[in-house]
Amino acid sequence: MKKILTYFKESYNELVYKVSWPTRTELSNSAVVVLSASLVIAAFIFVIDFGFEGLMRFVYERIL
Repeated sequence: MKKILTYFKESYNELVYKVSWPTRTELSNSAVVVLSASLVIAAFIFVIDFGFEGLMRFVYERIL
């Protein structure tokens, strides 16, 4: 039981005193970067999907 209590105390001390938490500004900037990258990737996938749809439509109209 003593080992478990020691583990929790050491974990708490590490989280409070040794971990460098980001500031609110850093966190906001990171969120904006992630959101922007996600939108760019989603737009890229949309364009690729739209292109493949047109290609398949063209192929199926010529074959059938």
